[in-house]
Amino acid sequence: MAAVDENAEALGVSRKQLMESSGNAVAREVREVADPGASVAVVAGRGNNGGDAFVAARFLADHDVSVHLLGRRETITTAISRENWGALAESDIPAEEVSDSRALDFGEPDVLVDALLGTGVSGAPREPEASAIDAINESEATVVSVDVPSGMDADTGETPGAVVDADRVVTFHDAKPGLDGETVTVADIGIPEAAELFVGPGDRNVLGRDPQAHKGDFGKVTVIGGGPYTGAPALSAQAALRAGADLAYVACPEPVADEVQGYSEDLIVEPFVGTRLQPTHVETLLDRASERDVVVLGPGLGDADDTLRAVRQFLADYEGRAVVDADALQVVPDVDTEATLVCTPHQGELVKMGGPRESEWRDRMAAVESFAADLGHTILVKGAYDIVTDGEATRANRTGNPGMTVGGTGDVLAGATGALLSVTEPVDAGALAAYANGRAGDDAVAENGYGLLASDLLTRLPHALYDDD
Repeated sequence: MAAVDENAEALGVSRKQLMESSGNAVAREVREVADPGASVAVVAGRGNNGGDAFVAARFLADHDVSVHLLGRRETITTAISRENWGALAESDIPAEEVSDSRALDFGEPDVLVDALLGTGVSGAPREPEASAIDAINESEATVVSVDVPSGMDADTGETPGAVVDADRVVTFHDAKPGLDGETVTVADIGIPEAAELFVGPGDRNVLGRDPQAHKGDFGKVTVIGGGPYTGAPALSAQAALRAGADLAYVACPEPVADEVQGYSEDLIVEPFVGTRLQPTHVETLLDRASERDVVVLGPGLGDADDTLRAVRQFLADYEGRAVVDADALQVVPDVDTEATLVCTPHQGELVKMGGPRESEWRDRMAAVESFAADLGHTILVKGAYDIVTDGEATRANRTGNPGMTVGGTGDVLAGATGALLSVTEPVDAGALAAYANGRAGDDAVAENGYGLLASDLLTRLPHALYDDD
């Protein structure tokens, strides 16, 4: 939901608008259980959950409403919640700050609105929230919880400590795990479909970093490529680093190893004998891959018969995570593999794999979803609208521009997908990589116009993935 909220904001639906709609939904639920004139006590925390409740209080002017903020107003964590706290005074609604939960006294209301903790909280509630939860549960009032009962983990439905025993729950946009359908109202608060369908800046929330992390924690990626082409595997490996991987290796034929190394001193090049990938190389490559998090298989390999046999043999015996790109894609439909694959074809390569030909993006989305379900792997179809699906979860991406028809942008995408597949799930990795690759291309065109190079995307990937603006 945090990602969806941020994506909605990027689409022009502000969080302030969403909070106004959420508060209105809570007020509607209160009216369902309390007649005009009934007493309503709002017990609010300092986050956006509390902000929703501040708005609800304004919509309950025909009730006897009081608001109890657990903490000082200066500690309210978001600007929109602080703004709505201030609006209570302007609306002449009784509101108090409670600095000590032992002093919390909301009287004997007919309805209690629980807005202490929202969906962004996990773990057992600590003080002062734990005592406030106990006080709510001791009340004889009808309890209406905002989004989830305080103390419930919204991601899992688990209750590791004190939790509000709610009579009703008003949750927003979509149901949350662990909520009882008979007592839950799912309120439409105006989040557009596009906020979930299209990849947006909110999806980057999965890319957190532990300050205590060590080298290798964010991915060791091996690119198996090169021979006929040297730039492709170098672009993929550099993109993996720019997308956050800690180490990037390139396994390539010995005659081109120096050329690949020459692209960047940051790459670790692992040559193999011969001018192209062959079945005799597979055993060694599998041993190396077992020590890495993700393999990117395909950039610059070419489509020689013995190379494709080697690709087939590698995938048949590999059990890890891999991004499959370029000529290697044609092998995937005929291979029985235990590997977790993200395949990154353009439309022509998709058809060569046996996939659909639909051109209109919504039709293509449905057809690719069905094809991915049959294939048993995640597919990222490159196009004006990228489609990412594992046959169940499906996303679309619309960053990017016509300047990205230049050669090599797909190699950058494959490498970025490999880095993200090291730390996220396949659909998330493909969706984020498509978003970042396209946004990097948009930034390049905005700065220099058309005529961009694939290498122009590399230095812009970190901004696309990790910067707030």
